[in-house]
Amino acid sequence: MEFEARIDALVAPTLEAIGYGVVRVRLQGTKRRTLQIMIERTDGNEITVVDCSVASVAVSAFLDVEDPITGAYQLEMSSPGIDRPLVKMGDFERYVGFDARIETKQPHDGRKRFRGRLLGVTDGAIRLRHDRGTVAIGFEEIATAQLLLTDELIAAAQRNRT
Repeated sequence: MEFEARIDALVAPTLEAIGYGVVRVRLQGTKRRTLQIMIERTDGNEITVVDCSVASVAVSAFLDVEDPITGAYQLEMSSPGIDRPLVKMGDFERYVGFDARIETKQPHDGRKRFRGRLLGVTDGAIRLRHDRGTVAIGFEEIATAQLLLTDELIAAAQRNRT
């Protein structure tokens, strides 16, 4: 299991107990390392600064006890934002109908970068309609994926606020 996945597995139960889900975990930097934990509320409401503070205190205490990271690091708790990364299979199902950017680990159909409309998930493959047609990309083939900021995404976020 890769390092970020281990940290995710360690902190997820603590965060879930207080109403948050882990979106992504990343350890960045070499000299000044930062452990970034991106969270979302399990009730679907927007993440606030107070939410990040509450989650940070809970996770910080847990990480101090478990001590999974050797050496000094800074903990950063953050919101995924409106144009959030798509990290888990459920993210691709949740945002069907919205535009996304996907980059694959290896060339797929002669290219590594795709932009288009998420059509759904079938047999572990993300379906995307893009400029050259429709493509099915295996979840394990994806290096990075992110929602694109569009008027539709902004309107959906505003509807969710009310």
